[in-house]
Amino acid sequence: MPTVRFRGDEYECEEGELLRDVLLSVDESPHNGRAKYLNCRGFGTCGTCAVEIAGPVSEPTKIEQQRLSVPPHAADTPLRLACQTRIEGDIDVIKYPGFWGQHVPDER
Repeated sequence: MPTVRFRGDEYECEEGELLRDVLLSVDESPHNGRAKYLNCRGFGTCGTCAVEIAGPVSEPTKIEQQRLSVPPHAADTPLRLACQTRIEGDIDVIKYPGFWGQHVPDER
């Protein structure tokens, strides 16, 4: 079973599960602030569940690529949408500040 490491905790899940669903099932959120309530509910259209992921996950979907290529996101960042990303092994997840989680540090 893959392990998801997020905000100092570890959660086991089934391979192939969506990251958003795993986080919500353990009372975590891939959203910041009001985005927890104001989001697209997993359709990949709002971009508020953007996170950085290290580890094996699915390839970006077409919807995800389109959403992450427009502001406030940028195609050249390491962000992925938790609602579009399937877990394929142990991963580390980082949620950055900002309504959309778009404030990736420059020193990355």
